[in-house]
Amino acid sequence: MSGRGRARQLGGVSEDQGQIQLILPDAIERSACFRALVEGASRVVRGFASGEDYLAAGAEAAGGIVLMRWEQPGGAGGAALLERLCGRTDIVLLVAAERLNLAESRTILRSGAYDLLPAPLDPRAVRPAVDAATGEWRARREAEARRREAAARLAALTPREQDILEAIAAGLGNKAIARRLELSPRTVEVHRANIMRRAEAGSIAELLRLRFVAEAGDMVRSGA
Repeated sequence: MSGRGRARQLGGVSEDQGQIQLILPDAIERSACFRALVEGASRVVRGFASGEDYLAAGAEAAGGIVLMRWEQPGGAGGAALLERLCGRTDIVLLVAAERLNLAESRTILRSGAYDLLPAPLDPRAVRPAVDAATGEWRARREAEARRREAAARLAALTPREQDILEAIAAGLGNKAIARRLELSPRTVEVHRANIMRRAEAGSIAELLRLRFVAEAGDMVRSGA
């Protein structure tokens, strides 16, 4: 298998699988992991000899699960890849390393890596690790779909309705909202009805859940 990014596809690959990208400089290790992952499975696995090859091939755009060696040749080292990839909600990163102290391991995990694996990699351990990462990738994708739906529903609100929604979320009643925004209570009631209709919410509880889901996604993407 070439280190420049050869891919193999077995059977019909479900959208729920996610591509698997191996950034493993050692050709023997890369081939062994490749075989372990494609055996009896319907998924796409791509192998790269370095982070530079991975980036040059545009594989980052595909998202999915990335298994990389911390020790990388060339300019795209493990730390640079970690910083670049862990900002992506559509990438689940596994890092394999031979020699890391406790502080380095904590830094890698706190930076957003999903798991740390001992190196040299044991292909028998790689498959369950990648399967677990695939489950995490699916969960993130489903959460992002919910966030997008919630954000789209709330985007239909006018600026004034957004202000009133913020006040509702703060626990204010109609009279308090009217005083804060210098509106009549009746106007606030009309706006509330419009908010429920535009957001397609059946209750205030559902409306507040929509707001929470939309804002939680924003916080995750910004690293809050």
